[in-house]
Amino acid sequence: MASFKKIQANNKQGYKWICIKDGPPDPVTGKRNQIERRGDTKKEAEARVDDVIASLMDGINIKMIKNLPFNKVAENWMEVYSRSNVKKSTIRNRKNSITLLNKFIGEQNIDKITHRAHQLILNKLFDQGYSRSHMEGVHVTANLIYKYATKEKFIKDNPASGATIPIKTMTVEEIENNPIAEKYFEKSELTELLEAVVKHGLPDDREMFYLMAFSGMRSGEMVALKETDFDFDFNKVRITKTLYNPDNNAKQYELTPPKTKRSIRTVDLDPSIMNMIKERIKRQRKIRMSVMHFSPDYHDEKFLFCNEDGYPTIQKTVNRRLERIISKTTIRKKATSHIFRHTHISMLAEAGVDLPTIMQRVGHDDPKTTLQIYTHVTDKMKQDAGEKVNLHFKDILPTSRVQEM
Repeated sequence: MASFKKIQANNKQGYKWICIKDGPPDPVTGKRNQIERRGDTKKEAEARVDDVIASLMDGINIKMIKNLPFNKVAENWMEVYSRSNVKKSTIRNRKNSITLLNKFIGEQNIDKITHRAHQLILNKLFDQGYSRSHMEGVHVTANLIYKYATKEKFIKDNPASGATIPIKTMTVEEIENNPIAEKYFEKSELTELLEAVVKHGLPDDREMFYLMAFSGMRSGEMVALKETDFDFDFNKVRITKTLYNPDNNAKQYELTPPKTKRSIRTVDLDPSIMNMIKERIKRQRKIRMSVMHFSPDYHDEKFLFCNEDGYPTIQKTVNRRLERIISKTTIRKKATSHIFRHTHISMLAEAGVDLPTIMQRVGHDDPKTTLQIYTHVTDKMKQDAGEKVNLHFKDILPTSRVQEM
C-alpha cells in the first residue's frame, strides 16, 4: 500500500509528491525494504516507485543475490514454512535436515549450488551410514528450499531435481533372513508376550499392550487418549490426536493432530478390551478423586494413561516398559512400541481382512510397509494352505518309488 508526502519544490506548482511503498525484502538480511520516488503528481511518483519495484522483482539486483548463502535462504524459507499448516514434529525434522545441509553447503552462495553438489551430499550421507528415511528427509527439505529460492528468483534451476537417493544392495543372507518378519510379532510371540505382561507387567502395561496389539494405533495416539474418546455402547475408540513431547518431558507436552488426515479414524474394539479399559477408567477416577483432594495442582485432563500428577505417560516410557517385558520372554526381536502396529496388520491379514480395509483401520501410515507385511503373511498362508491340503489328502497322493538303475 502506498503512502504519500507533499514537499516544497522549485517547479511551477511549488511542490512535489513523494510516494513510499514496500519493495521486496532484502534478500540477504530479510529486512524491510522501502522504496520512495518523487513526482509532480501522486500518479507520477507512484509510477516511478512501481518501476523500481518491478526491476527488483525481475532480478536486477544481482549483486545482492550473488552474496546470498544457502543457510540464509533456508532460514528465510523456514520462517514462511513454519507458519503453514504443518505439525511441529515435521518442522523439527525439517530443521534437523537443514542443520545437516548447512554442514555441506551452508556458507555457499545459493546460485552456485549445482545438481552435482546436491547429489554428492546424498552420496556422502549414504557413505556415512544414514538411513534411507533420513536421506529422504534431507532431500525433500532441500527440494522445498530450492523451490522457494526459484520462486523468489534467487536461482533459475532447482539443484535437487532429478537427484537419486542411494539404495543399499541387500546381501543374499539379508534376503534369505527375510527382515520383514522382524517387523511384527508372530502369533506365538504375541501370545508369549501378552502372557508375560499379565504375569510380570507393571500397572497399565496390560491395558497399553493389549490396546495397541488389537487396535493398531501408534503409541503417540494411545498416550493421547482421554476417557471421552471411548464409546462403550458401541465398543469403539475415536483417534483424533497424538502426544507431542520432543524433550520427553510429560509436563511440556502438546496435543497435535495425528500424522495424516487419514489417521483421524474410529476403530472398533473387542468387548474384552473395552471392559479392560472401562475398569482402568474406574480405577483412575478413584485415584484422581483421592489425589485432587490433597493436591490442587493435579493435572486433571482425564488422560487414560497418566502419571500420579495427571500428566500423560510419554512414548519413551511405553518403549522402556516393552523392553522390560520382552526381557522376560524368549523373544529376541529388537522392538519398539511400533511393532504392535505392524503386528496388528499381520493379524488382520491372517484373519482374511482385505488390504484397503486394513489401511483404513490403521490410518494408512506406511503403505509400503503395510503392503510388505500383508504380502508376507498372505504368501505364508498360501504356503500353509498347500501343506494342509497335502496332509489332508495324503492317503490318495501317489507313492514315490525309486527305480533301480
